[in-house]
Amino acid sequence: MKLNERSLAFYATCDSPADNTGFLYKRGERHTAYHRRWFVLKGNMLFYFEERESREPVGVIVLEGCNVELCDSAENFAFAIRFGGAKCRTYVLVAESQAAMESWVKSLSRASFDYMRLVVRELEKQLEEMRWGLAGGCGGCQGPSGSWKLKSSVLEQAPERLPALPAVLPKENGCAVWNNTPGVHRPPDTSGSNEHDGEENPRPPPLPPRRRASGSEVGSTRAAGAESLSSFCQLHEQYGQEVARLRQDWLERWHSPQP
Repeated sequence: MKLNERSLAFYATCDSPADNTGFLYKRGERHTAYHRRWFVLKGNMLFYFEERESREPVGVIVLEGCNVELCDSAENFAFAIRFGGAKCRTYVLVAESQAAMESWVKSLSRASFDYMRLVVRELEKQLEEMRWGLAGGCGGCQGPSGSWKLKSSVLEQAPERLPALPAVLPKENGCAVWNNTPGVHRPPDTSGSNEHDGEENPRPPPLPPRRRASGSEVGSTRAAGAESLSSFCQLHEQYGQEVARLRQDWLERWHSPQP
């Protein structure tokens, strides 16, 4: 794997946000002594510098195909970055506190491209489930691979719970008659007739004739309306006179000379 040193140095020191930064003690490859280095994690690249103000990194660790785990060491808060393979190097690092060690182990474990690919797949799966849920309009509808669809048990039980309605409801006097629907419970027929229609469904009893108002009732209704109208006119006239009187008093006070 070929890396451009200038590009890496620029990327390590540019103003792009870092995923984690801090001092760690790094064990040497040939000598087992630990050296204090300033580490900067950006993406899947872990840069380390001699000092915090250094302009160029001393080295870089590409975090692909590796495992971050705690290791047994004489020093406290030690962890290691192990790569697969017999000739691959294992980096042993030591943090300055328990909180710093946990923060570094968590951020390094999530830095690889493989981890990001798993996260993207999981987010895509959740997004697909949300879209199916919005399209289905119900929470009890689940389809293949975690998506949403109507359950077969609901479809099987639906005809037993809800009666089938006819395509066109029968009407009487311009109103739909709901209890003519087949399968719906109707009150018993007390008319003594046992008439059926062409589909062997009992016919509903005939509606009673509409009651027409007599002449005396019409006259009393008109008299009541005329009485209410006359009382309203009298009340309107009284209020109008009172408003006019108040307005006249106000005008006289306005034009009268002030003491």
